[in-house]
Amino acid sequence: MPSDSAASWSPRQWGTLLVLCAALFLDALDVSMVGVALPSIAHDLDLSTSSLQWIVSGYILGYGGLLLLGGRAADLLGRRRVFLIALAVFAAASLLGGLVDSGGLLIASRFIKGLSAAFTAPAGLSIITTSFAEGPVRNRALSIYTTCGATGFSMGLVLSGLLTEVGWRWTMLLPAPIALIALTAGLRLIPKSPREHGQGRGYDLPGALTGTASMLLLVFTVVEAPRAGWASARTLLSFAVVAALLTAFVAIERRSSHPLIRLGVFRSADQIRANLGGAAFFGSYVGFQFLVTQYMQSLLGWSALQTALAFLPAGALVALASTRIGPLVDRFGTPRVIAAGFTALVVGYVLFLRITLTPHYAAVILPSMLLLGAACALVFPSLNIQATNGVQDDEQGMVSGLLNTSFQVGGAIFLAIVTAVVTANTGHGPATPQTVLDSYRPGLVVVSAVALGGLLITLTGLRRRRNPYEIVVASSTESAPATSISATAETAAVPVRD
Repeated sequence: MPSDSAASWSPRQWGTLLVLCAALFLDALDVSMVGVALPSIAHDLDLSTSSLQWIVSGYILGYGGLLLLGGRAADLLGRRRVFLIALAVFAAASLLGGLVDSGGLLIASRFIKGLSAAFTAPAGLSIITTSFAEGPVRNRALSIYTTCGATGFSMGLVLSGLLTEVGWRWTMLLPAPIALIALTAGLRLIPKSPREHGQGRGYDLPGALTGTASMLLLVFTVVEAPRAGWASARTLLSFAVVAALLTAFVAIERRSSHPLIRLGVFRSADQIRANLGGAAFFGSYVGFQFLVTQYMQSLLGWSALQTALAFLPAGALVALASTRIGPLVDRFGTPRVIAAGFTALVVGYVLFLRITLTPHYAAVILPSMLLLGAACALVFPSLNIQATNGVQDDEQGMVSGLLNTSFQVGGAIFLAIVTAVVTANTGHGPATPQTVLDSYRPGLVVVSAVALGGLLITLTGLRRRRNPYEIVVASSTESAPATSISATAETAAVPVRD
C-alpha cells in the first residue's frame, strides 16, 4: 500500500497510476474524437445514416454489454493480466480501424475497442482502489485518474477537429501508439495481483453468459428502438427476452458459490445511489452533447473545430478542478459533493434552453459550458469514490464494472429517449431552421429532467446522519498496520454478504 501522503508515493506507484490514467485517457479520447469525424467517414466510405450510427453504437454495445464480465474477470483472473491483455487488443483494434476501407470492418473494429475498454476500465479502477488505502490517499489517486479521463475527452474534441481536416483515419490511428507505450510501461510497473500468484476462486460461467447476453441485448435493443419503433413487435420481444435473461441471471447468482455479482452488494444504499446517479449523470450528458453538436453544426453552420472549441471551456475546467475534489470529499462527504455537482448540471442544462438561431456565445452558451465543467469535476470522481468505498479488495472489480455499466447503459437508454423525443417533435411540414430548433427544446427538457432525477436520488443520501466515532479494524502485529475507517455515510457502510 502507498503511504498516507501522495508526496511520498514511490516512483513505481506514480508510474502505475500514470499507466492507468493513460488507458482512461485513451477511452475518453476515442469516444470524443469519433463523433466529429462521422460526416467525413460517411462521405469517404459511402455509409448510410443507419450504418454511420453503428460506428458509435458498436462501441457502446461492446463497452456496455461486457462491463460486468470485465469487472469480475479482473477480480478472478488477475487485474494486471486482464488490464494488459485488453490494452493490447485496444491498440490492435485502433490500428485496424484506421486502415480499413469497409464500413462493416470499421464497425467491427469499434465493437472490439468497446469490448477491450469493458475490461480495461474496471480493471484499471480496481487496481487503483486495491493499491491506494481508502480515505484521502485513494481520493487523491481517483481525482488524478478521473481528471485524465476528462482531459482526454476535452482534448479529443479539439484533436478531432484538427485531425479530421487532414483525414478521418488519423482519429482512429492516434490511440494505437499511445496504447502501445502504455502497454510497455504497464508490463514493468503494474504490480501482480493475488490471482497471478496462484490465489483465486472459481468462475461463474452461467452467470457470465446470461449477464453478458442480457446487457448486450439491452444495449442493442435501446440503440435500435428509435429506428425500429419503441412499440414495434421486434422491440417489445427484445425487451421481453432481456427480462427473461435478467431473471435467469438473478436466479443463477443467488445459487452460485462464486457469483459474477454478489447480490448482497445492492443492500448498500450508497451503491444504489452511485449507480443510479452514474446512469443519470452520463445519460443526461450524452443526450446534451448529441443535441448541442447537431445544433452547432447543422443549424449554426459551425465547423468541427469551432464546435470542439465551444466545448473546450468545460473540459479545461474539469482538468483544472478534478484534482482538487479529493479534499472536498474528505471534508464534506460524497453525497454533498455529488449533490452540488448535480445542481450545477441542472442549472447548466436549463440555461441552455435560451438558445436561438443567432446566439451570443459568451452570454448564452459559455455559462452552461462552465457549469457543466464544474458538474463533471464534482460528480465523476465522487461517484467513483462512493462506489468503491467500504468494498473488500476481491470485489473492487465487480463494483467498478457495475458503476461503468451504469454509465454506459444510462448513456444508451437516455440518448435513445432524447433522440425519440426530438424525432417526434420534428413535424411533417417543411424543415425550417426554426422548426428544427423547436424540436431540440423538448430533448433539452428531457436532459434536464434526467439530471434533476439524479439530484433527487443523491439528496436522499444527505438524510443519513454521520456516526461520530471511528471503527478501527485490528490486524496482527506481523501484518499491515491497522486500518482506520472513518464512519461517515460513505465509508462506514460495508456491504452485507449473502
